Amino acid sequence: MNKKKKIYQQPLFLPVFCMLLILLVNLIKDPSFFLISVNNGVLYGRLIDIANRGSEIAILAVGMTLVVASSAGTDISVGSVMALCASTCCVTLVGYGVDTSNTIIVPMFVGILVGILTGVVCGCFNGALVAKLKIQPMVATLILYTAARAIGLVVNHNKIVYVRYEPFKMFGNFIGKCPIPTPIFIAAGVIVIVSLVLRKTALGTYIEAVGINPNASRLLGINSTVIIFLCYMLCGLCAGIAGVVGGSRIYSADANNIGLNFEMDAILAVALGGNSLGGGKFNLAGSIIGAYTIQALTTTLLAMGVSTDQAPVFKAIVIVIVVAIQAPVVRDALRNAKMKREAEKIQKEVAVQ
Repeated sequence: MNKKKKIYQQPLFLPVFCMLLILLVNLIKDPSFFLISVNNGVLYGRLIDIANRGSEIAILAVGMTLVVASSAGTDISVGSVMALCASTCCVTLVGYGVDTSNTIIVPMFVGILVGILTGVVCGCFNGALVAKLKIQPMVATLILYTAARAIGLVVNHNKIVYVRYEPFKMFGNFIGKCPIPTPIFIAAGVIVIVSLVLRKTALGTYIEAVGINPNASRLLGINSTVIIFLCYMLCGLCAGIAGVVGGSRIYSADANNIGLNFEMDAILAVALGGNSLGGGKFNLAGSIIGAYTIQALTTTLLAMGVSTDQAPVFKAIVIVIVVAIQAPVVRDALRNAKMKREAEKIQKEVAVQ
């Protein structure tokens, strides 16, 4: 019994359980879901698709986890910021007003750097509103949620800009003869770097302290304004990286569709990861597992014939259930019910004796 309690109390229990549940459903419905094949030297299969397509969500989930932990709020602009970053990247490469080009006018790293820096600027803007002006996070990030795609369309000259320069395509597809999609490596790199920074420095402790009680952390000498600002900046950085990957995946800047609804996926990944949306302690590994669980859910729904327009409805239901389970009222009710059952059990044992 004690072993079962320890398993239930593990931080990664919820995300791992959700992932296994989705995989079990697929195993029962269609065992071919787990088949992986090699075609033209490239790995194919639904599991590969989940790892590949879920990479952008995983990158966003890293930044979203830090934002939620520090500010007890969510950044709902990350999907739109992705689209804007992809637009600035592609337009920098081919030039303003150009619809399509097989060549680039600046070195490729310049375009990628511009795209990523665009995300950083957006993150700084959100961070200033939340940390300095004390605007509620959802309201503050609603500005770029609404405006970033529109700005992206202006940058694109209200068109889809195609970059048919072959080396640019590798960031969202494959590098040379490597059979594993490049976005998987990029997501892994972001996760490793952020994890090392949080583990080797005091940043992770500062973020949790500010999220739990910003006033108390300020009295301890921690500048909560700087910490919250930094988290939003990092979230913007992650959105910039994900935007470049998304643009490279389709070798174009489609401001209307890149990152569409990804903000909800990132928030759900954090919630599924066992992280409280009320801020404080966080589990980055849980958010990563949650991100790939969301992609597995999306892939499963599409395999079952659910349209892309209907899929967000099921995701929203999952969000409501997960958030409800984490609500203090529900947790207290479950704890009280458990204590009541244990008390009744003890009374019965005493009565028998």
